[in-house]
Amino acid sequence: MLERVWYYIESHKNDAAYNMALDELLMEKVRNRELPAVLRLYEWKTPTLSLGYFQKVQKEIDLERVESYGYEMVRRATGGRGVLHDKELTYSVVLPESYEGMPDSITESYRVISAGLMEGFRNLGLDAHFSVPQTKEQRKELTNIRSSVCFDTPSWYELIVEGRKIAGSAQTRQNGVIMQHGSILLDVDIDHLFDMFKYQNERFKEKMKAAFSEKAVAINDISEKQFTVDMLYPAFKYGFETGLNMATKPYQLTDDDLGRLEEISSKYTSDEWNFRR
Repeated sequence: MLERVWYYIESHKNDAAYNMALDELLMEKVRNRELPAVLRLYEWKTPTLSLGYFQKVQKEIDLERVESYGYEMVRRATGGRGVLHDKELTYSVVLPESYEGMPDSITESYRVISAGLMEGFRNLGLDAHFSVPQTKEQRKELTNIRSSVCFDTPSWYELIVEGRKIAGSAQTRQNGVIMQHGSILLDVDIDHLFDMFKYQNERFKEKMKAAFSEKAVAINDISEKQFTVDMLYPAFKYGFETGLNMATKPYQLTDDDLGRLEEISSKYTSDEWNFRR
């Protein structure tokens, strides 16, 4: 059986606008059939708070605190809640909605794509598995968004290690193209994460932080071996190849790509985009 071949990009550390713009550029190239499908692994030059497409900045975000920490802030094209990108590896998968074996359902496509994540964690020696709500009460819990923090929000097909969520993902579908990206946490500064969001009072904030600690975890919190981000690249590259039954070959951005990337990046640095809600 012939393996399907995707393109693979390791873009390492870049600023927030570049990271979001490159995801958008790859969607354009897949839509235009210049690329069949792409796996991208990357990092963030400066710790960055990324907001879900529908989040309301003035209502939910403590902008003074974000600035005082020297963090960047950017709005994603995907939905979901806020994520602090710092000590992590970020992944992005871009492919046509018509890709063979890809379900029409967003929920089921999460399961298919996240199989690559699961294999990546297993390559690190972590026993990751899907947690799927079975009862009516568990399914109702999926609609109970308690805070603006991504890892505090339950979702279908969460990846669980030792009973706690270990990866956060978001997906968008535009003009026949699927783009799913997400965070693979090495470590997390819970205090800094929660400081950047507004809460009705300090007591509620502390309650949410305690709940977060109970249901979310970073790799180095549960592994006897202390991993570095450089160790995650091959683990998740091979994980996605195994989980999605494909092979990869490197893709080098062209001069045309870099010119278009610069054009798109201006959107992600603009107040019009980042403060649109």
